[in-house]
Amino acid sequence: MTSRRAYRTDLSDARWELIGPVLARWRQARAEAGLGLAGPVHDLREIVNAILYVNRTGIAWEYLPHDFPPWKTVYDYYAKWEADRTTRQIHDMLVRKVRERAGRARSRRRRSPARGW
Repeated sequence: MTSRRAYRTDLSDARWELIGPVLARWRQARAEAGLGLAGPVHDLREIVNAILYVNRTGIAWEYLPHDFPPWKTVYDYYAKWEADRTTRQIHDMLVRKVRERAGRARSRRRRSPARGW
C-alpha cells in the first residue's frame, strides 16, 4: 500500500482481500498475453482507490488528486475492466458471498415479465 494519507473512500484491507486476487489474475492474464507493460507501474489497490474516489465524490477524472496514479491511467484501467466485464465479475462474486453469508441460495434469477427472461 502507499504511504499517502488514506481517503474515506479507500478500500479496507478486508475488502481488498476479496477483490485483489481477481484483479491480480486479470493483470497476470494480460501480461501472459503480451497486452501490458513489462512490469506493473501502479499498484492495483491504488487504481481501485482512485476509481472509488471518483465514484463517491463525483469529480471529473482529470481532477483526481495528485497523490493517486495519473487520471488517464486510472481511467484506462476502469475502461478496460468495464469492457472485459471484470467489474461485473467482481460484482457477481461479492453478491454470491453476501448471499452465502446470509444463508440464501448462491444466485437468484429474477424473471422480468416485461422482458420475458
